[in-house]
Amino acid sequence: MDQKILCLAAEKTADKLQKFLQTLKDDDLTNLLQNQAVKGNAPGALLRAIFKGSPCSEEGGALRRRKVYTCCIQLVESGDLQKEVASEIIGLLMLEAYHFPGLLLIELANEFIGAIKEGSLVNGKSLELLPIILTALATKKENLSYGKGELSGEECKKQLINTLCSGRWDQQYVIQLTSMFKDVPLTPEEVEFVVGKVLKMFSKLNLQEIPPLVYQLLVLSSKGSRKSILDGIITFFNELDKQHNEEQSGDELLDLVTVPSGELRHVEGTIILHIVFAIKLDCELGRELLKHVKAGQQGDSNNLCPFSIALLLSVTRIQRFEEQVFDLLKTSIVKNFKDLQLLQGSKFLQNLVPHRSCVSTMILEVVKNSVHSWDHITQGLVELGFILMDLYGPKKILDGKTVETSSSLSKMPNQCTCKLGANILLETFKIHEMIRQEILEQVLNRVVTRASSPISHFLDLLSNIITYAPLVLQSCSSKVTETFDFLSFLPLQTVQGLLKAVQPLLKVSMSMRDSLILVLRKAMFASQLDARKSAVAGFLLLLKNFKVLGSLSSSQCSQSIGVSQVHVDIHSRYNSVANETFCLEIMDSLRRCLGQQADVRLMLYEGFYDVLRRNSQLANSIMQTLLSQLKQFYESKPDVLPPLKLEACILTQGDQISLQEPLDYLLCCIQHCLAWYKSRVVSVKQGDEEEEEEEGFYQELDDILESITNRMIKSELEDFELDKSADFSQSTGIGIKNNISAFLVMGVCEVLIEYNFCISNFSKNKFEEVLSLFMCYKKLSDILSEKAGKGKAKMTNKTNDSFLSMKFVSDLLTALFRDSTQSHEESLSVLRSNNEFMRYAVTVALQKVQQLKETGHVSGPDGQNLDKIFQNLCDITRVLLWRYTSIPTSVEESAKKEKGKSISLLCLEGLQKIFSVVQQFYQPKIQQFLRALDVTDQEGDEGEDANVSVTQRAAFQIRQFQRSLLNLLSSEEEDFNSKEALLLVSVLSNLSKLLEPSSPQFVQMLSWTSKICKENSRGKFSCYIT
Repeated sequence: MDQKILCLAAEKTADKLQKFLQTLKDDDLTNLLQNQAVKGNAPGALLRAIFKGSPCSEEGGALRRRKVYTCCIQLVESGDLQKEVASEIIGLLMLEAYHFPGLLLIELANEFIGAIKEGSLVNGKSLELLPIILTALATKKENLSYGKGELSGEECKKQLINTLCSGRWDQQYVIQLTSMFKDVPLTPEEVEFVVGKVLKMFSKLNLQEIPPLVYQLLVLSSKGSRKSILDGIITFFNELDKQHNEEQSGDELLDLVTVPSGELRHVEGTIILHIVFAIKLDCELGRELLKHVKAGQQGDSNNLCPFSIALLLSVTRIQRFEEQVFDLLKTSIVKNFKDLQLLQGSKFLQNLVPHRSCVSTMILEVVKNSVHSWDHITQGLVELGFILMDLYGPKKILDGKTVETSSSLSKMPNQCTCKLGANILLETFKIHEMIRQEILEQVLNRVVTRASSPISHFLDLLSNIITYAPLVLQSCSSKVTETFDFLSFLPLQTVQGLLKAVQPLLKVSMSMRDSLILVLRKAMFASQLDARKSAVAGFLLLLKNFKVLGSLSSSQCSQSIGVSQVHVDIHSRYNSVANETFCLEIMDSLRRCLGQQADVRLMLYEGFYDVLRRNSQLANSIMQTLLSQLKQFYESKPDVLPPLKLEACILTQGDQISLQEPLDYLLCCIQHCLAWYKSRVVSVKQGDEEEEEEEGFYQELDDILESITNRMIKSELEDFELDKSADFSQSTGIGIKNNISAFLVMGVCEVLIEYNFCISNFSKNKFEEVLSLFMCYKKLSDILSEKAGKGKAKMTNKTNDSFLSMKFVSDLLTALFRDSTQSHEESLSVLRSNNEFMRYAVTVALQKVQQLKETGHVSGPDGQNLDKIFQNLCDITRVLLWRYTSIPTSVEESAKKEKGKSISLLCLEGLQKIFSVVQQFYQPKIQQFLRALDVTDQEGDEGEDANVSVTQRAAFQIRQFQRSLLNLLSSEEEDFNSKEALLLVSVLSNLSKLLEPSSPQFVQMLSWTSKICKENSRGKFSCYIT
């Protein structure tokens, strides 16, 4: 039969073939076709013959074709055919589909839709025919009977697509069905139908099936609905990420069984690559992505999530979008930090605005996720990190000062943004080995090339990077060594930060250490002063960090670089024995600095104490150096007044007069080193043969300080040629010289005040000496103030800083105001009887706090140790708070009418500054700080005390200052002190920031403030409150 059909088909006309096929039953024909196809006997020729003898113009021919199509579709789906045979059949069916009448096309399409809904398709091969059927149907111009009415071919196609997308799809055919639609001409509305259906199917699929489906969706996006596709993909993975993070136990998430993190991240990475590739081919898709993210910023929703951030970072590899994406990300980050800051400070906004995710947390999550082969985003992460650090790091203000705050404790949006940039780079450095070299190079380049700008944030990052893995960075040692060559040209602060950061590397790399020493020795004799100061700073840093065998441990100064690094340090040539020779060589180099300018010597004197504290075996070498230097300016004859050769400390070169020897700093260094040696070294040395010799050596220093004290007290200002008649103008050589001498004498007096108080053991005679030294200091201070004249700028010489250490200021204030020990009463009355001395002590405390606020550290011993500074701050605050609340300003001012601010007002000013500084630098220690202020807690139950919240403690302090303000407001008009009112409002404002906005204490504070403003008649004060 098949041969006859083929023979008839070979004839020129199809009449005989048509007649023959009409004689056959449909079943005979389909059975014949089935047998030929299964056997693989060229069914294509038979199929073509059947189509030739079944013209669509005749009803019988069209129906025969319809039967053949159904038969062929079933054959292809059966899986019984060879692949080549099935493809040939599908190809022929595709070619003939356009000849079908519209109604039969609708029937065929409905047959497919029914099979899809029922899930009766076996392999889905026949689905290749559906887009041709739908396309052919759309070309039919005549109206076709569909349902109860008549529709055009295009409208029928739309109805069929709607029906298909409304029904059930078996998950194994989702990808094929999505792919099918790319070959169907679709209207925007139809594309939206299809996209909506496919996105709903995401949750029904296995995770590994989603990337190819996304690929097909992206292909389909060329027809429209780009926004819906991107939104659907991002939303799905955002929800998946959230649930994956919450449900690590294996529960269901979006109808999927929880998958390992690695698998999820690899799938996300693949999809991101698909999207980026699609954006390269279709820029409109990229623009739609940016619109999508920007739209989320305008409303309550936020379209940024870890997945979308990773996608955006990957898109930065496309040059067209790079700048736009980074602008979008940095704007989003800053806006997020500003919003969080506003929300934290406003209970009203917290109730009004829904909770928003923290962008910084999401970005750091992206960094963490990038470990799963997300190489395509690492470059974007690095660029983003540096952009944030460059744009939002500390800036210079007009007077050249740097606006910087402590590392991670400030809450300002710009500073948080900069810190985020640093965290991105640090975490990326930890995870991605291939990018480490680039990150290190970029950080070092910025350190070197941006010398005129604040770079402390880059130095902090460098320190964190090196501390994390000093051994790993040995491979990048050449870059670090190259940086050393620029030390002579960098600002001192930058040099100190850089060398401090690379200390762990120096401990494990001999070549790097040797390179640094060569550079420092060369810089020691450079013509530029800054280069020599940098050399001193470098050598002092090395002395601190390379301990000599036998040095006392100093836990607060030890530098941890990880267990593995310590192991290397112990078993390498950089051990304590080798360090001794190394350190003594450096000391020899530093002695040569004592013949250089005052600034260089000053650096040495400021640095020796820290070196001694960390490397106690160098004590003899350091103290002998200091003693021999002091003897050059010390009058050894006991009856000579004054005891110091001030003339030798001043250098005159023609018309130029300058300080040659900072004698006050030299004595200050000796005093602190001597005190430390007595307290730490002498107490542990027993049975040492050299002990007597050493005791004699240190006794000599004590005797010299005692002699200087006695003779300074006996000396008059005329002995220094610094009486009131002396010239102190800045325009004459004599005036400049006298100013330098005056500051030296004042500095020496302060050093001796601290020395004698510390060794006094509350001796009345010693306190009388302290007071005499203070009177000398005050006379000179008053003369300088008087000569400076009103309205003129005060001198900004560094010697204006008080030489009293912060620890001593803390002890002195405690003794003056809080020491009630009976045996101390008589001796302390000597100091307490002098109001000027009391005011001086409080003023120095204020000066130290202000210095901390501006620079992040204080001058003097342990001035860089934030923990010790914090303890001193607690002690000082406790004393100032007691003094202010115990003796109100009004009482003090009515009792004594003296020039300047009252002690109570100074105490209040100090409290205002301290509350501000603590929130700036010690945010995590607020609880500890407030607890230290509560005297009743000092001996209380530790367990119960831990349960008292910051809000409760802050509220307690607020009530004290509220009482003070109410007392002030109730005073007479002429007694109203506006300065005190302003300070109280500032203190209350600072303390109120510590209250939890949702707490009753916060509400109470708001009510009280509102009430005060309404009831108070003083207009100006209402403005202060507002």
